[in-house]
Amino acid sequence: MKINNIGYLLLEGIRGIFLHGFMSFAAVVVTVACLLIVGSFSILVYNVNMVVDRLNKTNEVMVYIDEELSLAEAQQIHTRINLLDNVHIAEFKTREQALEEFVADHNGDPAFSGLQAEDLRHRVVVKLEDNALMEQTAKELEALEGVAKITAPYEMAEGFSTLKNVLQIASVAVIGVLLVVSLLIISNTVKLAMYDRKDEIAIMKMVGATNGFIRLPFVVQGFVLGMVGAGVAFGLEWVLYDFLVEKIAELDTLKMFQLVPFQELLIPMLLTFGAAGLFVGVLGSWTSIRKFMNASAR
Repeated sequence: MKINNIGYLLLEGIRGIFLHGFMSFAAVVVTVACLLIVGSFSILVYNVNMVVDRLNKTNEVMVYIDEELSLAEAQQIHTRINLLDNVHIAEFKTREQALEEFVADHNGDPAFSGLQAEDLRHRVVVKLEDNALMEQTAKELEALEGVAKITAPYEMAEGFSTLKNVLQIASVAVIGVLLVVSLLIISNTVKLAMYDRKDEIAIMKMVGATNGFIRLPFVVQGFVLGMVGAGVAFGLEWVLYDFLVEKIAELDTLKMFQLVPFQELLIPMLLTFGAAGLFVGVLGSWTSIRKFMNASAR
């Protein structure tokens, strides 16, 4: 295809946008709205996952060593625990350290004034790589010789894992639905442009124009609409998210809700919005023109 022909077809595609200005505007608005919701939901899921991961890492498995073992023997068990799969950090605490922490936690309550270090056990505080495997790792810890007992927050770890899974499934469903909505809107916009130019398309086919030559302006039209929608949505997402982060920081004096700064998400979000705009615009226009060409060929 000649360069001047490509330039003509690109201009025709852009002209088609202004030819049906209202539908083009509607397509961009709907695409922006859908991508804003998709982006907001994705960022929400990402932030919730980060919070869940932070909370998950606070879950600890407490391993109590048999009180009849010496300090050296207890430390050997600590070494074996560190070698287990899925163990991130294993911190050894002597009886004396355990007593100090117990007294500090109970604010020197006189009810425990007679408690001695010998009444407690050496222990190992274990943080895991993956809390979803907590039960399996706990069984491995219990199986170690010299371990008297363990305590592990199974239900809390399972609850966090379930929450993450539910959010991931919900996000995929919402994103899928909204992308389909955007695709249908752009598809209908391009379809309207094709029906308006059906006589011109018929003449072009009669004089021997190839299907590719006829399709390109409409693909360009869909591409431009999709990318304009993606660009506007990305800009609005950035502004609104930064505004939200600033307001939450002002209200949340305890720093309980620490949102990830948008700069950390900049490249992934830019690629996501760009890919979504490209997908919705090109696929929507390509589907419409293909159906139209097939129908007109009958």
